[in-house]
Order: sequence, then structure tokens, then C-alpha cells
Amino acid sequence: MRIKTFISAIVLAAGAFSASAAPVMLNAKLDSASMLMGNVNTLHLEVVQDKGVKGNFPLFEKFGPEGIVTLLNDTIELSRPTKVDTLEVGSGRIQINYEVPVQVFDSGLYKLPEFEYAAGRDTARSKSLLLTVVPVNVTADDPISPMTDVADPENPSIFDSLPDWLYYYWWIILLGIALICGGIYAWRKFRTEGTLLPRKPQLSPYDQAMLDLKSLKSRKLWEAGREKEYYTELTDILRRYLDGRFGIKAMEMTSNEIMSHLADLGSGVVPRDKMRDILDMADFVKFAMVRPLPDDNVALFKNAEDFVESTKPVETAESGSDNQTPAVSADTSNDTGVGLGKRGRAARHDDSAGKISGARMKVGKNNRKGKEVRK
Repeated sequence: MRIKTFISAIVLAAGAFSASAAPVMLNAKLDSASMLMGNVNTLHLEVVQDKGVKGNFPLFEKFGPEGIVTLLNDTIELSRPTKVDTLEVGSGRIQINYEVPVQVFDSGLYKLPEFEYAAGRDTARSKSLLLTVVPVNVTADDPISPMTDVADPENPSIFDSLPDWLYYYWWIILLGIALICGGIYAWRKFRTEGTLLPRKPQLSPYDQAMLDLKSLKSRKLWEAGREKEYYTELTDILRRYLDGRFGIKAMEMTSNEIMSHLADLGSGVVPRDKMRDILDMADFVKFAMVRPLPDDNVALFKNAEDFVESTKPVETAESGSDNQTPAVSADTSNDTGVGLGKRGRAARHDDSAGKISGARMKVGKNNRKGKEVRK
């Protein structure tokens, strides 16, 4: 009795061991062994294995981002399985069914390679499959199906109506428009202003004249015996001031023309006597080779400063804007005490320092020739 029981236990243990060590089985088949080139066929893979054992197809691990793996030098394309079912077959075993789409784009007879499945330490291989791909028979006379419109997207937006080149290269177009607009702006600016660089703030005629007078004084030209250069620059400063302040194109005028335009402004507007003294002395130095005394140079420079200072625009208390009427007194006599004849030379006054004295002028060697030029 005991011997029978022992034998039965051994048989049951051997059966259990054989059941747990059952091999993995793999079967492969196609929906059809023949297909039209470009159509989709289905590959069925059936796996039977022990329940609870993890397994996989090494081939499926090669799927790319598009979900496609190729066989036979990229001739056959397998897509990701579209359906995976698991069934229990009893005795601790399960069956897993895979449906894999297959496409071939060249006609011929193909032998699909064996498929492998690994489960634990066991590996199963399917048999090879034969697949015939039939070409599409078309001739030049066969009608071609008409083109159809692309289907509308599920969630349409305004960007769907844009051309592809505009959608992908909009930034290049925007950059081109910006460059064109910038080029037009630069061309107009250069045409009107003559430069692309920002201009420095322009000084008022008064500020510019006072700055130029200060610069002229610091150069000490007449102290170095360069009286002609000194009076040329002094009168140029005043001529530019008259142009900017009153619109008198004095740079192109003679001394008499300048005095005539100043007279048109009115006797109470500008101190014409101061300007007449400066212009007369400048003519004497440039054309008669006269060398003024130091006191005369100082007095005439003071006349130039007084002329600019007395004709600068003044701000009104109400508007704060520049009043175009210069702040000058009605008395237009020479502040230095020099009496002026009508368009004539300065009268002689020797009673105070700093006044022009015709008697004290030193005439050069070409005095006679200078007088003839002035005539």
C-alpha cells in the first residue's frame, strides 16, 4: 500500500514538472498568400506560453518613430500590431494573438523570414511564409482617378488657410519688409539731411556768436601781429550772426550793403554805430594796411560783444517764447563815445580810454595804395 502511494506521488510530481516546463509555441500565418502590390495584408502571430511569464518579439523592438519595421532590404513593411488578444487555454497556459499589417510595394515572390519569440529562457521560432505580390497592371490608356481635395482638419483655424511657404517662412518675409522699410527711411534721411548720423543740437545764433567771440579772443591774433586775420574772423562772426538772427545774407554783402539792411530794421532795433565802427576798421586793416592800436582792438571787440548782446531775443513773461524784437534802447549812439558820420569814418575822440582814435592809427607802407583800393 505504501509503495503504491509513493509511486503515485512520483508520477504526479513528474507531471507537474513537465507541465511547468512546457515549451513556448509560435505559429505564423497570412490572411492571404497572394496580394496586390501596395495593398495591406495581415500577418497573424499566435503565441502559446505559460501564464505569468513575460515574453516579446525582438523584431518589434526595432519599430521606428513612424511605427514601421522593414524586412528583406526594406521591401516589406510591417506596422505595429493593430490588435493583441490574450486567451487562457487551460493548465496554466495562455495564447496571445497578434495582428500585424503588412505592405509590399514591389511585385514578386517573397519568403518571409522566421519570426522569433522569447519568453523567459525559452525561445520559439515560426515557420517561413511565402508571399506572392501581384503587380498593378496599368496601361497608358487606362483612366486616372481624378484628384480629390484634402480633407478639412477636425479643428480648423485661420492658419489652415495660409499657404505652406507663408506658414513656414513668415519670419523671413517679416525680416525682408523690415529691411526694405529701413532702407527707404535711411535713403530719405540721407537725401534730406546728407547724413545718417544724428545731428548735434544746433546752438542759437546768439549762443553760437558768443562762443565764437570767446574762441577768437582766446587765440590772441592781434597780439601776435595778425590784425588782418583777426578782423576777418571778427566780421565773419558778426555776418553769420546777422544771417541767423535777422535773415540778412551778410556773408555775401559789402559793408555798405550790410549797413543798408540794418537801417531797414529801424533805428531803435539794432545799434548800427557799433557795427559801422567794426566794419570800417576791418576795411582799413584789410585794404589800407592800417594797424590799429591795442586800445582800438579792445574797444571794437567790446563793440562786437555789445552788438550781439543787445540784439539777442528776449523771453516774454507770458508765453516764455523768444521775442523777435531785440532788447535795445532807443539811443543808438556809440557806447564807446565814437561819433559816426553817415556811412563815414569814425570821428576823433581822444578824451577817454578804449575809444577809436583815427589820429593814433599806424599806417603801413602801402597806405596810399590801400586808400586807392578803398576808393
